[in-house]
Amino acid sequence: YSGQTEVTQALWEAVMGNNPSLFEGENRPVENVSWDDCQSFIEKLNSLLSKELGGKHFALPTEAQWEFAARGGNKSTGYKYVGSNNLDDVAWYLSDFGYQSHPVAQKRPNELGLYDMSGNVLEWCQDWYGRYSRKAQTNPQGPARGKFRMSRGGSWINFADYCRVSFRYVNTPGYHYNDVGFRLCLIP
Repeated sequence: YSGQTEVTQALWEAVMGNNPSLFEGENRPVENVSWDDCQSFIEKLNSLLSKELGGKHFALPTEAQWEFAARGGNKSTGYKYVGSNNLDDVAWYLSDFGYQSHPVAQKRPNELGLYDMSGNVLEWCQDWYGRYSRKAQTNPQGPARGKFRMSRGGSWINFADYCRVSFRYVNTPGYHYNDVGFRLCLIP
């Protein structure tokens, strides 16, 4: 299960008691968070909700899970961006939309009802960076170790080409900037 939107500043602040974001607004995605910061948030959220989750837990999506959700899952219609071939319909990116993140869920969702997976803020994934295998795979996992973690989706500071569903980003786990956030998934 994937979060309908990126984690908002309101949720981050409710769990962590602070707000690291440059572009403040409770309904904006939290940004300026590293992969390591996301792990701390997830650990605390899972601890706070352990009884309510009934054995499930929150995590960052793997890169494969992120891409499956972004492409619309089994309802996919093969769009170039998440939910459209016209990026302006679905994303905040480097254009005339202003140089900052925007409140979540203001653009059109994809086929699964997920918002902002192209543009707004990059989204951390669980995986270490690795090259894709040429073999067909079902739900592949990244390598067991590495130097860089994956993020996907493009951001408000990216040109359109970087917001394609297929585009991959790599950063060190401690990297943070005002165009990087994350989305949760719920693992049974």
